[in-house]
Amino acid sequence: MNIITLTTDLGDHDYYAGMIKGALLCTNPALNIVDITHRIETYNIVEASFVLANVYKNFPKGSIHIVSVNNFYGKEKQFVAIEHEGYYFIGPDNGIFSLTFNAMPEKMYAIPYKDKSTFPLNEIFTYSVAHILSEKPFTEIGELVETPTQRITLQPVIGKSQIRGSVIHIDNYDNVILNIKKDLFRRVQSGRSFSLFFKRYDPIKSLSEQYSDVPIGETLCLFNAADYLEIAINMGKASSLLGLKIDDTVQIDFH
Repeated sequence: MNIITLTTDLGDHDYYAGMIKGALLCTNPALNIVDITHRIETYNIVEASFVLANVYKNFPKGSIHIVSVNNFYGKEKQFVAIEHEGYYFIGPDNGIFSLTFNAMPEKMYAIPYKDKSTFPLNEIFTYSVAHILSEKPFTEIGELVETPTQRITLQPVIGKSQIRGSVIHIDNYDNVILNIKKDLFRRVQSGRSFSLFFKRYDPIKSLSEQYSDVPIGETLCLFNAADYLEIAINMGKASSLLGLKIDDTVQIDFH
């Protein structure tokens, strides 16, 4: 079964996502198209890379992951195809893949297209998928990109008894996700107690396993399904109620 996933900022109010899916199905009606989300904040490649990074490995090897966020067209800009860890990726060369993977894939290929319209995505995606699903060598999909666009994302600042992190994502429940993963937290913690400071609120001093570990309306922190540290309120909206936004800083002291 040929699985195609779509992660875009196209929204679900207009016809754009439907056009892409229809064009793909016209080339191969047997495709299994999975919508990851079309509600990425417009042009937000950081949010898109966070979603893509935490979802692609949950699909069978050989799946094709299409991302369409902050697209641009013209001679100086390009869409690329990547083969990485047994998966295929198609999307704009705007730095999104440098944010998605721990290390940039060694080879990235520019996808040729002739459509001069404002919406050449149908041509780009159908050509790429058809090539990947054919018996042709993947390396023939396009010209090798010598210098792919790279972006740098904020990383936690680590000390012997402290981690300074930041908010990288607000999910649909208004939970606040930090750029601190479980393995990093455990390594620096080294069995010690901790205090998680944010804004001017009292620090959180214990980890929960479930949101319901605290009474309704109380603040907690836990590691979510993707192993990121998360600040939440049981049955509440943490981002709105605590005033936490993307790029806000937090500090964890170990003692």
